[in-house]
Amino acid sequence: MRRWNGWGDEANKMDLPPSGGEFLKSLVGESVPLADADLKDVLAKVPESRLPEHPLITTDAEQRVRHSRGQSLPDWLAMRSGDFDFFPDGVAFPETKDQVASLVNFCHDKNIILIPYGGGTSVAGHINPFESDRPILTVSMARMNRLLELETESQIATFGAGTPGPLVESQLRAKGYTLGHYPQSFELATIGGWVASRSSGQQSLRYGRIEQMFAGGSVETTKGRLDIATFPASAGGPDVREMFLGSEGRMGIISEVKVRVTKIADKEDFYVIFFPSWDQAKNAAKELVQSKVQLSMLRLSNAIETVTQLSLAGHPGQIALLEKYLSVRGASEGKCMMTLGVTGNKAQCSAAHSLMKKTISPYKGVYTGTYLGKKWAEKRFTMPYLREALWEKGYAVDTLETATDWDNVDNLLGLIEGNIRSGLSSEDEKVHVFTHLSHFYGQGCSIYTTYVYRAGTSCKKTLERWNKLKHSTSEIIVNNRGTISHQHGVGKDHAPYLPTEKGELGMHLIRTLCQTMDEKGILNPGTLLVDDTQVNERAQDDSNE
Repeated sequence: MRRWNGWGDEANKMDLPPSGGEFLKSLVGESVPLADADLKDVLAKVPESRLPEHPLITTDAEQRVRHSRGQSLPDWLAMRSGDFDFFPDGVAFPETKDQVASLVNFCHDKNIILIPYGGGTSVAGHINPFESDRPILTVSMARMNRLLELETESQIATFGAGTPGPLVESQLRAKGYTLGHYPQSFELATIGGWVASRSSGQQSLRYGRIEQMFAGGSVETTKGRLDIATFPASAGGPDVREMFLGSEGRMGIISEVKVRVTKIADKEDFYVIFFPSWDQAKNAAKELVQSKVQLSMLRLSNAIETVTQLSLAGHPGQIALLEKYLSVRGASEGKCMMTLGVTGNKAQCSAAHSLMKKTISPYKGVYTGTYLGKKWAEKRFTMPYLREALWEKGYAVDTLETATDWDNVDNLLGLIEGNIRSGLSSEDEKVHVFTHLSHFYGQGCSIYTTYVYRAGTSCKKTLERWNKLKHSTSEIIVNNRGTISHQHGVGKDHAPYLPTEKGELGMHLIRTLCQTMDEKGILNPGTLLVDDTQVNERAQDDSNE
């Protein structure tokens, strides 16, 4: 059964190896775990619903609790402490797009706020209810989880928008196809959520981001159903399909998704290579991408993340042998680990593998074959469970991500890590920070930073520490040529920083489009856009610091 106060299935657990615990203790200090709230106590806090009756809506307290929060660190702390603050007034479980349309019309007629809910994996506050005089309805898409059609000549598949990653792949693979979209949240995240938040999967070098996969579909709006036709390409004016990519529920609920699929590849392998230094590793990655070597995925850990991953891997004897081998080959202190994938038919994989090895040779990469790559592939979707393991030891962990051009990567990465590392120094607290580049383009790449710090004496104190780190670093990102989000979306947490990225006119265009589609302001308000009062209050707070 899915956890009500954390990630994933209760039956799944990721233990922190003893060596990993000692490693963290040496870096940030020993910590004391905080007590978790009991579900019964939380259920007692759920207020009476304000919703009128509707056959598709339940006001059951436990369903309202389970649909109140996502997976951001503030969400995590709210769930663990039991201090949810706000709950939806009810949850609906439509099974068809006509039922979704009826719920949108119901909310529009009754002036009810509507929040779409996919897999509940948002780490930016997309799905969180808030204080409001109007009742709030969360619409779960969980029952719209089937492959509805597969048109093999054009390779277009149609899914219910609530289909989670594993069901997307299993239903396609039964017919010999794959979508190839593998975000780390793959276990729970849904295809409609991927579109609504502009998701990116781990193998985007081969399959593309969700915007390359999204071909069309249906959106239920307050003005009726919008069916987006599928074209391989079009010069017919602005692309309506693009308007709903990243719309985050502000213009309607995506009910059906049409995606471009691919036949299952004959062969796929993952490799790990170690480089003596960051510069050598980064330049090798840049050349691999800019020379268009046919890789399916590429991930580059900086030196601190490399040390961290090896320390948390367990099996200290095997790791010691690996370290000894790498040292002999010239990759010792300061080494950086690259993980890459090759996918396709046998001829494509052979050619890509050969060209990959030739490309990295001048950068002194130490090739270790497929063993470590297989280990990465086995655990690629289990890392969200690491937060649970760290929490049980008294540590909080979160991530920040952005993307920038190649000429700015080192500058922005250094600013991000430096700010987080020193962000709690006023409390004499240390923060362990490490980064990898996880998605690559000829123009630049994404920067994905993880940080770990000791929990405070309470969840409230732990959240205060997070606020210091998150908000100051977000300001640095948008003021230094970084996007506020490469793959996690905007939600409510990132909305205050979007105007710096888009500019006044850009924000006017986005706001006008949302207002046109939602004149009453019932569709996920506060997500993607903040109102003028919130913007002014934040500006005033900044001026007083």
